[in-house]
Amino acid sequence: MKTFLNFVLLSVFSTSRSLPTNSDNNSTEQDPEENPGLFEGDIVLKLSSRNCMRNEEHHWPHGIVYFKFSEGSFEELQELFIRGAMKAIEEVSCIRFIEADDDQPYFVNITAMSRGCYSTVGFWNKVQTLNLKSYPIGTGCYRPGTIMHELLHTLGFYHMQNAYNRSKYVRVVRGNIKKGHEHNFKRYPRRMSSNFGQGYDYGSRMHYSSRAFSINGKKTIVPLQKVSKGVLGQRNGITQSDKKKLNKMYGCSKKKKKYTHE
Repeated sequence: MKTFLNFVLLSVFSTSRSLPTNSDNNSTEQDPEENPGLFEGDIVLKLSSRNCMRNEEHHWPHGIVYFKFSEGSFEELQELFIRGAMKAIEEVSCIRFIEADDDQPYFVNITAMSRGCYSTVGFWNKVQTLNLKSYPIGTGCYRPGTIMHELLHTLGFYHMQNAYNRSKYVRVVRGNIKKGHEHNFKRYPRRMSSNFGQGYDYGSRMHYSSRAFSINGKKTIVPLQKVSKGVLGQRNGITQSDKKKLNKMYGCSKKKKKYTHE
């Protein structure tokens, strides 16, 4: 049985590059990462959480993320898909995802509420939420990159396009943004975020798509350099820059990698 489950995981994620992405299309369908009422569309904001990347108090202790699936919320294949995203992060870092037992005081409660895909950012030493609304595999929250995007929020990452130095790399077209969502495009203060020595990454898994929160289907984010179509907002692959940030953030070069999924 274990061999079969591993085969399913490998099969699902080996085809992830061909899965659909809404990174740069003109679809009017609601992006499940763009939820009204949530900070930047998919973040459960907590007081003083904007410095999660810099503040080690909000890094998961020893790089271990404990989690539980909300009982009765997921089909077996959906759970496998989520575990596959966890494994993909483990394979490029020292991060470990461990299913919490009943005595574990802090963990990520993975739910399937109807609101979309969203997460608390960083570690908060209590039960916190990562939500993945139920979708067919390969769509909505169940694109491999979307799950990894939310897991990176859980680990303390914020969105790329809100970086303090973004004005050198992208132009925000405020006239195309839905009313009431302009705040989602504010830059982070330099003192509260860190790129961990990495340059601006158009292809980051943490970047908005070019039409994020668009009121008219036109671009809300325009790159100031030549960028291939579909790069902004891609959810099909994790970049070297994302990997390096994660490893620097958690000091992975000083730790021996140990993986929980075999």
